[in-house]
Amino acid sequence: MKISYDDKADLLCLRFDEQKQEIVNQRLTDDIVLDIDVGGMIVGIEILDASLNIDLKRLLQVAYEVPKAG
Repeated sequence: MKISYDDKADLLCLRFDEQKQEIVNQRLTDDIVLDIDVGGMIVGIEILDASLNIDLKRLLQVAYEVPKAG
């Protein structure tokens, strides 16, 4: 599992399966999008406006990866 947070977009991504594959996005709410593979399994969750919906300081105490700007 990989957790990443983009502070500029305020987007939290939870990836359960990191292999490259075709996915379909299914919006659950205005702020939550599921990434679903061709077999119908949830392979990721995207949370928009994450800082408004989740206590990021508490959640991100676990090890996570932030992409370097470049």
